[in-house]
Amino acid sequence: MNVSSPPPLNDEELERYARHIVLPEIGGAGQQKLKRARVLVIGAGGLGAPVLQYLAAAGVGTLGIVDDDTVSLSNLQRQVIHDTGAIGMSKLESAKASLHRINPNVSVELQNLRLSEGNAPDLIASYDMVADGSDNFETRYAVADACAATGRPLVHAAVGRFDGSITVLKPFETNAKGVQNPSYRDLFPEAPPAGLVPSCAEAGIVGALTGVIGTLQAMEVIKLITGIGEPLVGRLLLYDALAARFDTMRYKRPA
Repeated sequence: MNVSSPPPLNDEELERYARHIVLPEIGGAGQQKLKRARVLVIGAGGLGAPVLQYLAAAGVGTLGIVDDDTVSLSNLQRQVIHDTGAIGMSKLESAKASLHRINPNVSVELQNLRLSEGNAPDLIASYDMVADGSDNFETRYAVADACAATGRPLVHAAVGRFDGSITVLKPFETNAKGVQNPSYRDLFPEAPPAGLVPSCAEAGIVGALTGVIGTLQAMEVIKLITGIGEPLVGRLLLYDALAARFDTMRYKRPA
């Protein structure tokens, strides 16, 4: 975590975050942790939109956004950080404007690039943790490997049609029993063959589903920053929207 001390919460911030501060689990100390945190969000799309909006509203001090796309009309059904007037704009610039409308206290850093094995480690090392809302396996593996190598917690999620999943990865740490936590590659040893998993454009997706899963991602990030609760380490939370059912699958490193 970033150990530099931010300025004390001012009167406006105390009022803005009052509902956090009255929670004994968060309080003023937890809000200060949020204020000094640096979180990198991969993608300003369906998952990234609620992650960014709720983290900005929560008072996370610095949000980095990685995206190299522009806003299109078909994005607006689920990417609620953008609006009709943003069509044709860079998703980065559209997201930044939206976040500053939500909370002008938040610093937004724009990374106009596509992450790869080559550039991911250096970028990720400059943040405290990562929330991955990417939509392809190449980026997911590059992000997960870089987070593992740099010792950065990763909140990973994926969505498709009516289903979503989320987990937290900290393979550089051990659990309460002294056993090494699993990695992304323990959960998904290799990417599926090309064309086996259809994209959202091919298979479709309900827009509200990305809101459910992205908001859960934001909650896991807040838990990690403030040190409260039990993050989804070694657990994959599965959501079936049609059945309105959550299930949890445990996973671990192979023996």
